[in-house]
Amino acid sequence: MNQPIKAAVYIIGAGPGDPELLTLKAHRLITQADTIFYAHSLVPRQILQDVRPEATLIPTGSKTLEEIVPSMIEQVRQNKVVVRLHSGDLTLYSAIAEQMRLLAEAEIPFELIPGISAFQAAAAKLQTELTVPELVQTIILTRISGEASSVPEEEDLASLAAHKASLCLYLAARHISKAEEKLLQHYPADTPVAICYRVGWQDEQIWLVPLNKMAAASTQHNLIRTTLYLISPALNQSLSNRSALYNPEHAHLFRPQKLGS
Repeated sequence: MNQPIKAAVYIIGAGPGDPELLTLKAHRLITQADTIFYAHSLVPRQILQDVRPEATLIPTGSKTLEEIVPSMIEQVRQNKVVVRLHSGDLTLYSAIAEQMRLLAEAEIPFELIPGISAFQAAAAKLQTELTVPELVQTIILTRISGEASSVPEEEDLASLAAHKASLCLYLAARHISKAEEKLLQHYPADTPVAICYRVGWQDEQIWLVPLNKMAAASTQHNLIRTTLYLISPALNQSLSNRSALYNPEHAHLFRPQKLGS
């Protein structure tokens, strides 16, 4: 039987949009919360389909940090269970560091509950493994400098592209021509790109194009937000590379080499 939930702020990653991709813990907290602050432009309403009828829902898309955090603090001091609902996973572009700092300064308890990131959901929809033996073994999660946030010079997209890894590009739809130009400095023009719009939402769409058509396709479909780009040689559907893990010629701790083989 579940223990009673104590009054605190529970910062939850809601995942990419599909309510069935919520963790069990996230769902339990959402269904028992007294107050839910949610980024309504990024979190679809179906994520909130099981909330208590008496729960208070507060959309935060038009609010500032100075409005959101004091309100959360007040709710907890009234002995309420507060959920702060973000999209995706909390470790990626969620702007939670400043929220946690203010909560800690006010001596308000909080807990983080991770979620599934859009890149994981997109790879699953594409039925793709982003790390392929002898081809690519690194995944880079990054963004391009925009109006709200600048990327450190040493993390410039062109320098990351030099690794030719599986690159997951967030928050880039408004700057996709510049991103394409930087990526083409190192990736071949025919490198597969998955353009993933609102992954996990009911109106999800995914297009597979070569890198040199990425910007044109984004413009064609009028993509300006909630779009993730996966750039990777692993998206080549004709690959036949095989991992050694389950290869009969590969021995390891749980499958010793057979004598005579």
